Amino acid sequence: MYEIIYMKADYEPWWMFDDWRTTVVTAQTFREKEEAAAYFYDLYTKLNSEHEFNEKRKNCFFTFWSETERVYCEGCDECLQLYHGIIVLHDGVPSSDVLKNNSNS
Repeated sequence: MYEIIYMKADYEPWWMFDDWRTTVVTAQTFREKEEAAAYFYDLYTKLNSEHEFNEKRKNCFFTFWSETERVYCEGCDECLQLYHGIIVLHDGVPSSDVLKNNSNS
């Protein structure tokens, strides 16, 4: 099973802190790798067009942000950067398998 996660948090998706699932905005599952890849590229294109900056790690973690989008952290009494992240999972584990052999990522 393939899963494409879209999350919003005050940290990049590759950190996957214990409570990372609480930051999930949408989670789409797919049986076929091609369907997951098509959904990923649509989401990637949308987020990339809406934000100034982006970064990827291990070809399964992608993050997007704009300098002006911040959230207030009560515990640290300051504003933190808000990140929009994509995590690509295969059988529940971060995986670059969905995007292999594709130069668009």
